[in-house]
Amino acid sequence: MNSDLIYDWNTIHPQSLRPAGSVLLNDETLRDGLQSPSVRDPLVQDKIAILHLMESLGINSANLGLPGAGPRAVEHVTALAREIVEHKLKIRANCAARTHENDIRPIAEITQKTGLPIEAATFIGSSPIRRYTEGWSDDFLLQTTEKAVRYAVSLGLTSMYVTEDTTRCDPEMVKKLYSTAISYGARAIVICDTAGHATPMGAFALVRFVLEQAVRPSGEKIRVDWHGHCDRGLGVANAMAALVAGADCVHGSALGVGERVGNTQMDLMLVNLKLMGISPWAGQDLTRLKDYCVAVARATGIPIPANYPVVGEDAFRTATGVHAAAIVKAYKKNDVELANAVYSGVPSHVFGLEQIIDIGPMSGKSNVHYWLERRGIAATDDVVDRVYARAKQSDHTLSETEILDCVKSSHH
Repeated sequence: MNSDLIYDWNTIHPQSLRPAGSVLLNDETLRDGLQSPSVRDPLVQDKIAILHLMESLGINSANLGLPGAGPRAVEHVTALAREIVEHKLKIRANCAARTHENDIRPIAEITQKTGLPIEAATFIGSSPIRRYTEGWSDDFLLQTTEKAVRYAVSLGLTSMYVTEDTTRCDPEMVKKLYSTAISYGARAIVICDTAGHATPMGAFALVRFVLEQAVRPSGEKIRVDWHGHCDRGLGVANAMAALVAGADCVHGSALGVGERVGNTQMDLMLVNLKLMGISPWAGQDLTRLKDYCVAVARATGIPIPANYPVVGEDAFRTATGVHAAAIVKAYKKNDVELANAVYSGVPSHVFGLEQIIDIGPMSGKSNVHYWLERRGIAATDDVVDRVYARAKQSDHTLSETEILDCVKSSHH
């Protein structure tokens, strides 16, 4: 978009308020996403189709499931792993596991069977409220951490160590758990906002603390991941804050599906990283973003709200007179980018979508002219007046059938 026409306050910031390096994304749709009480567990062929859409969007890695959950989970994870190997997909794989040998072993077995390296994401609760509820001592947590990481490494798996409820955990325990995991061979650690408690300020402070107190003193090259939930509606904002603080990777799920109100929305992370020009997403083709969201919505039975950003039915649709008039004027200048930006902070064409002008009670005659012209219908005064009058008497945006009824009746 011509930068003379938009003054961008978003870019008036010191370089320190941007992620320092390239951003990685890990897709949790097929694991944490399926913990939503409202979803159905998709058929394996649907999961495979979703995996290919993740690949087309350039998503770096995906959690294939929790094979320790039973035979169906093992079968699905194995099929997804085979798909990655057979089609030489670039997406890397990980699997969730409790810090228990019975959960870690099946991951190693699937790796042996398929030849695909799979990271073992072993998780354990950490916060004082969780320790008190479960009756866990500090020593128990540290010993369990050591045992799980050692076991994963002994099976030849890369260990990704996950502390649940990190955003409500005391600094001493945060430092001890991550330092222990790293010293026994974990090469990625995941900071979790399991209960959706964090604010961007809290996310920033916690990531900085982990880097300064556990990662840098270890002298090892450790990937730091952020895994957030949306209970306060701050999923994307917290993920951005975590990246600015120095996290390498953000976890998310399509449409934010997941436990309770869900996870950080993967699709909105992609949109924001793209529009902020953050590496490597600035150059990534995201025209299949809606396909990815629609595939997940269909496979899980979760509808996409009409007002959902970018991929919702109303995201680029207006029936308001003032808005439509400005968009129409932009189209008349033969400038699609201008039309996509004049009343929208997200350029629809970047995501393979377009502006839609409808007709409703808030519309002006420019809506009617535009709607008819787009469909090759002559916008005579009589037709325009009939449609406009019908819209003004209506309590909703007119359907195509209602508009065409007006057109037909004016021809009689």
